[in-house]
Amino acid sequence: MGPRGSSTVAPSIARSESPYTEERTLVERLRSGDYEAFEAIFRRYANKVYRQVFRLVGNSAEAEEIVQEVFLAVYQKGKSFRGDSTFSTWLYSLAMNTCLTRLRKRKRSREISMDALLPRYRKDGHHLVRPVFNWADEVEFRLEKDELRELLEEAINQLQPAEKAVIVLSDVEGVPDREIGEILGLSIPAVKARLHRARLFLRGKLADALGYSPA
Repeated sequence: MGPRGSSTVAPSIARSESPYTEERTLVERLRSGDYEAFEAIFRRYANKVYRQVFRLVGNSAEAEEIVQEVFLAVYQKGKSFRGDSTFSTWLYSLAMNTCLTRLRKRKRSREISMDALLPRYRKDGHHLVRPVFNWADEVEFRLEKDELRELLEEAINQLQPAEKAVIVLSDVEGVPDREIGEILGLSIPAVKARLHRARLFLRGKLADALGYSPA
């Protein structure tokens, strides 16, 4: 059910159409103000958008509110979609930008300094103490899966909004770096840099939980 609360069922698309062709047809109808096409788009993407949004904001009620806000914008701004990217990329960009705006408005007291959990180096480029430990072999031994999941979720929630969006899109959703860049308006090198920094931060949190120094 879309933002207007309608349960209208869109006419079926010919089975012979490919998913890409079907999407393009729906988008063209959306641009002309076809509400039934909008309903079909909502059914196609709402669950995935909700999943991405929830993983960023961590609250089901807020996630539902954002999804409604995003799809209302899709319906109102559908005519402005120019096709410079795929429709799904444009849609996810709307969702991520809405999430980032909300996250940035939250109290900064909920955030911690990323630098506190990143490796520290001497002037000669060597680690000040030692590198972030290789936690992959020990983490399952030292932590139960549920505990590990909670720890990772807590750590992800402490990331800056932009790093949080990158890590969720890349490591949780499996979105390619190029598409992440299109969604967030970043260059591929910027995506890679943010992703690397976020992963180091998460490693540091796990190291801290297991009693190791992140330095």
